[in-house]
Amino acid sequence: MKQVTASMAGTVWNIAVSQGDEVAAGQSVVVLESMKMEIPIEAETAGTVEEIKVAVGDFVNEGDVLVVLA
Repeated sequence: MKQVTASMAGTVWNIAVSQGDEVAAGQSVVVLESMKMEIPIEAETAGTVEEIKVAVGDFVNEGDVLVVLA
């Protein structure tokens, strides 16, 4: 199991993947909004989206798990 985590605190603005999607290393999976800026969060490794732990509008802290990859 690989986890994609938030690199900073912010609000989930967009989720760019769905459960079951194949993602490549470096692909944006979630976009956070913080201080009026959009920050793409990228998968560090390739995999299949097993679980999405957040919803649009959720507030997340640095280190929170956003997406689980298999």
